[in-house]
Amino acid sequence: MTRFGYTLMTEQSGPREIVRYAAAGERAGFDFEVMSDHYSPWLTTQGHAAYAWSMLGAVSQVTERVELMTYVTCPTMRYHPAVVAQKAATIGLLSDNRFTLGLGAGESLNEHVVGKGWPPVNVRHEMLHEAVQIIRDLLDGDGYTNFAGDHFRVDSAKLFDRPEERVEIGMAVSGPQSVETFAPLVDHLIAVEPKPDLVSGWDAAAGGRESRKIGQLPISWDRDRDRAVERAHEQFRWFAGGWKVNAELPGPAGFAGATQFVRPEDVAENIPCGPDVDQVVEAVGAFVEAGFTDVALVQIGDEAQDDFFGFAEQDLLPALRERLG
Repeated sequence: MTRFGYTLMTEQSGPREIVRYAAAGERAGFDFEVMSDHYSPWLTTQGHAAYAWSMLGAVSQVTERVELMTYVTCPTMRYHPAVVAQKAATIGLLSDNRFTLGLGAGESLNEHVVGKGWPPVNVRHEMLHEAVQIIRDLLDGDGYTNFAGDHFRVDSAKLFDRPEERVEIGMAVSGPQSVETFAPLVDHLIAVEPKPDLVSGWDAAAGGRESRKIGQLPISWDRDRDRAVERAHEQFRWFAGGWKVNAELPGPAGFAGATQFVRPEDVAENIPCGPDVDQVVEAVGAFVEAGFTDVALVQIGDEAQDDFFGFAEQDLLPALRERLG
């Protein structure tokens, strides 16, 4: 059964709004909620980037049912992996075991701010591999963790507060190398493109172990399609660059420059825009056909969220569950 989620997009809404939207998303009927973990928005027109982990703590207290997840946290530059494990365990406790830790290799946009530069992709994957080992050991173990790797050291670390159920880990992947590296180490796949090869490769590398495949789809719902397209272009044209480009640009000015020739009609060709339920169902269906078990929607634009929840509850979620559930 496919599960449908809502994205708490921290780059386009302030922290008070994020917490309010989390409660509204649960009332609207979403199955789970994911939260981005950014230091900077992609474009200055988005205008926000509050601290995800403070908001997750608040969200855990205004929701009761929905599962929560980071989508995704980079545990290698801004955060030491031992600290990520502590944060994940704490949210697991506060949410009564409703939290999944979503991890990824990160983007320069967010990670360069600590002044350590931005390593090449092969080094980032080495760092991520070590980080996962540390996080797993801390989340799993009752004893003390010591670790000496090429990139990280941990000295006598222990999580004194852990939830009864171990916090599960998802990993953002984009190709065979990341799939083969991380499928044996973590619980679930995360991806933003509906590629069947990612799912089949993950299952093979994981040895057939059952896992969730969690995708994400941006949409720009609005009763006025022209306004929906305009908003998507203003705030989400960065999406057109693809992750190999998006991982390398250092700030919103770079994303603005890289996408200056992307037209509104180009964005509308790749992101469902307007009031058409069928268009959204078709786009989500591509993930379901590829083997994804969970799809989180991003509703673009802070000003459209309240109306979107009514649309989701009355029209969109019933259509998704009837046709794709």
